[in-house]
Amino acid sequence: MGKVLIIGAGGVGTVVANKVAQNCNVFTDIMLASRTKSKCDAIAADIKKRSGVELKTAKVDADSVPELVALLNQFKPELVINVALPYQDLPIMDACLECGVNYLDTANYEPKDEAHFEYSWQWAYRDKFAKAGLTAILGCGFDPGVTSIFTAYAAKHHFDEIRYLDIVDCNAGDHGKAFATNFNPEINIREVTQKGKYWENGHWVETEPHEIHKALNYPEIGPKESYVIYHEELESLVKNFPTLQRARFWMTFGQEYLTHLRVIQNIGMARIDEVEYNGVKIVPIQFLKAVLPDPGKLGENYTGQTSIGCRIKGLKDGKERSYYIYNNCSHEAAYKETGAQGVSYTTGVPATIGAVMFMQGLWKKPGVFNVEEFDPDPFMEQLNKQGLPWHELFDIDLEL
Repeated sequence: MGKVLIIGAGGVGTVVANKVAQNCNVFTDIMLASRTKSKCDAIAADIKKRSGVELKTAKVDADSVPELVALLNQFKPELVINVALPYQDLPIMDACLECGVNYLDTANYEPKDEAHFEYSWQWAYRDKFAKAGLTAILGCGFDPGVTSIFTAYAAKHHFDEIRYLDIVDCNAGDHGKAFATNFNPEINIREVTQKGKYWENGHWVETEPHEIHKALNYPEIGPKESYVIYHEELESLVKNFPTLQRARFWMTFGQEYLTHLRVIQNIGMARIDEVEYNGVKIVPIQFLKAVLPDPGKLGENYTGQTSIGCRIKGLKDGKERSYYIYNNCSHEAAYKETGAQGVSYTTGVPATIGAVMFMQGLWKKPGVFNVEEFDPDPFMEQLNKQGLPWHELFDIDLEL
């Protein structure tokens, strides 16, 4: 049905490449590209063994618009799936505009020199994509992504008015490492060490990092200490669902992880500015990334599961209703299927489904859109078919 270019060969890129290959009835021609072509070649060889599907591979610097343009003009994809770094969103969008290619990503843009992320930079591309007749789909991972689609599904089918939204993200897995991040360490550490922020009564409330926390019960897992942090989908959800009186994002962290994180911050290794070492300028967090375990290689010994969902309160037919929709994902099952751990799997599968939605014409209109602005139903159907089945609980104690 269409050509697709996947940019990024980390854990998420590995999953996307596998799942796109599994949907070869939709994607007729597949290319995987990254700065390190050997990574792409290794992933492609593994997929050839698993499914018999052949992927093209290429080298590209996703910071370089000219390199991206050259690759897009050579391969001529209908859609780019961007699973590179958030810093690279805008160069890839620029290249897509120049070459007339549609765009999909899993995380919003953030500048390299500031630990700050928001959608304003990408929303500024709306008119450009609309005038070019191109579609840009933003935040099509799990969170952001599936959590936003869960919210849209709840609003469509179960609520007349959503008032309270709590997105809850638990990783109860064990990778056996003293300290490791489940996705790019540089992005992960920047994200979880920022001040917290949540939406309440029409404005943002800022908190100190990890200031608000409590134990929440997760299905098949039990109680896990959960912390309010800021997460990007809140920005678009409060805009697209204006009846929300409060919206928060909760994530679980183990005490050992938090202890390591405090040490990393206290000794300056979380710094994102340059320091001079032996006459060479280095960024401490980038050096730290080089010595920490590669998230893409955690899967082999990873046990346990993730549990991510939305806990929602609101009104239906004039009556108060509570609703919990979630997915649990096994790290072992994810690794067996794709060679990657569950956190990569829960991001890569939704990106693939979003690409399927685009290719089938279901999520295809000129402009820049967050995923909750599309019809959630066909996406929800595909979640059950593609490895991330969801479950619903009605009128229960949400603990929040």
